[in-house]
Amino acid sequence: MKAPSTVLLLAIAASATTVSAKCVAAGAAQAADDAGIAPFIAHYQADWKGISVGTSDIQLTQGVEPGQYMYTWTITARGIFRVAYHDDLVQKSWLTMTGDHVRPDKYHGKEGSSTVEIDFDWQNMRATGLSETKPVDLKLKEGTQDVMSIQVEVMLDLKHGNLPKTFQIIDKDQLKEFIYTQEGSAKIRTAIGELDTVIVTSQRTGNNRILRRIKSVDHLVAIEPRPSLKSSAE
Repeated sequence: MKAPSTVLLLAIAASATTVSAKCVAAGAAQAADDAGIAPFIAHYQADWKGISVGTSDIQLTQGVEPGQYMYTWTITARGIFRVAYHDDLVQKSWLTMTGDHVRPDKYHGKEGSSTVEIDFDWQNMRATGLSETKPVDLKLKEGTQDVMSIQVEVMLDLKHGNLPKTFQIIDKDQLKEFIYTQEGSAKIRTAIGELDTVIVTSQRTGNNRILRRIKSVDHLVAIEPRPSLKSSAE
């Protein structure tokens, strides 16, 4: 992706992650037998100099079988950004709860004609698929995540007070190691009020770039679903 689009995606990502974490925590408070994940729909808009430049839609839906979920993230450029970046970025992760952790079953990413499809075969400990034109065949390690399922996994780890230092994440056709650190807390003002948040940083091993995201909140506010809604690690 081009640089301006990357900036746009990261700006929207920081807000979107906050809402998803909040809803997961809310589900845990409302149902003790739910492993900490509650279905939700969240919508964010990014503005630049008073102009709407993008939207971010996140949706967590429950599957047919108990413990199965689909996590969807759609990022759409608006206004002047739409001219250069006219294709939506859509990412989906089909995942299963195993104990207090997330295990990805399938990942799908699409932006225009570029697609990434990965299937997780946990019985044989292999991840196979296609990243654009490159075949994917990687050996899985226990706890390996995709670039979407990692968000839900970190939320749950924070909820249980047990955030691992490193994660193995499949990004396109590569298995990458990331270091996650709980930095502290902060208060942010939003349209639904002031929220007490936990800040987590992620950094690829051997890379100096650090991404800071808000991963959970303490103050919970119910979110009303939008009437209509269209269904990165580094």
